Amino acid sequence: MLPMRRTSDSWLPDIFNDFFDNSWMERPTYTAPAINVIETEKEYEVELAAPGLDKEDFRVHVDADNNLHIEMEKKAENKEGKKHGRFLRREFSYEKFQQTLLLPEDVDAEKIEAKVEKGVLMVTLPKKEKIQKTDAVKQIAVK
Repeated sequence: MLPMRRTSDSWLPDIFNDFFDNSWMERPTYTAPAINVIETEKEYEVELAAPGLDKEDFRVHVDADNNLHIEMEKKAENKEGKKHGRFLRREFSYEKFQQTLLLPEDVDAEKIEAKVEKGVLMVTLPKKEKIQKTDAVKQIAVK
């Protein structure tokens, strides 16, 4: 058996890394909003960090497969004009985010509520009420 040289580095990725990993190439930067999921005795609470967003920027729905979809989309346009000239400066901003969460079986999908408060989207997922089972053992009187 001949010895084989194993190397995890290849010349091909280095060429691409050198080309694309330069300060002169602008890279898109984005971060996904932080999400907290809290379980209490009666419900699950989903909190999504959304500073600067309003309730109109969100769409929340449950699909046929019992998935909770949270979608956020924010468009902003800023126009500034000079008083003495024809120069017009425009800046555009666009943010979009989508998160899908599989709902636990004990969530009552008909009672889900969502609200935005102080830069946080809060989705309340109430648990289904547990039906109190009567004593499973039925005593039979002996005659």
